[in-house]
Amino acid sequence: MSTGRIGCMTTPAQGSRIPQGALYACDNSKFGSDGKGRYWPGADAWFAWLSRTIKRYGPDRCLWALAPDQPFDAAGTLPESLPWLARIRELGVPAAYAAQDGCDAPGLLPWEEFDVLFLAGSTEWKLGPVAERLAREAQALGKSVHMGRVNSRVRLGVAEWFGCDTADGTYLAYGPDRNLPKLLKWLDELDGRPSLLGRTHPPGDSSGTPRTPPQASTPPSSTLPGRTPALRRRDPAIARPPGSPTHPRR
Repeated sequence: MSTGRIGCMTTPAQGSRIPQGALYACDNSKFGSDGKGRYWPGADAWFAWLSRTIKRYGPDRCLWALAPDQPFDAAGTLPESLPWLARIRELGVPAAYAAQDGCDAPGLLPWEEFDVLFLAGSTEWKLGPVAERLAREAQALGKSVHMGRVNSRVRLGVAEWFGCDTADGTYLAYGPDRNLPKLLKWLDELDGRPSLLGRTHPPGDSSGTPRTPPQASTPPSSTLPGRTPALRRRDPAIARPPGSPTHPRR
């Protein structure tokens, strides 16, 4: 964590202690470790926790905070998130919005209101063509992209291909001593593969069908949030909302 490659993800349910100097991101527990959101404390308690967390650890180290959402329900997420996005920005940190199945329908992504596109939803949607297109659209708008539930080398490669700045999962939580060296090796492999920026098909696709390569990003990948790992390539300042200081989930 001291090198900035791996950071720490925290939630209201976890109450994780952020190591000194580490980058961190704030999830909302709407999905939670049980996948059903039973650890969601309610909107007022969540925002009180978020405010305390940012005050304690500082906004400069916070990559983003995720607004409340309705897992797997794009239409339900919009009214759930909208009242909170501006309030998150007022805390001096980037506001993240959970994109999920169906969010490509007109009017379900309030692009002007958030700073980080969080790829949530079902596994099939999150790894599919709509999520990839939205990730590239977010990058073109100057926003950061995060992918949740990334627990394998293959999926980390897909996140890299989509141009994600960060990713999280539970890989480190279930055997940190054994899995940390593996995770760092994955990151080294991605950092050392310039072909990722110019290849014509994504990881695991042997068809050879031409694809638009991801936009070149600044320095090599690094990891960050930490319910487990995460991957970070750009300075967190890029994700800050105008005028502000500068994923264990899905």
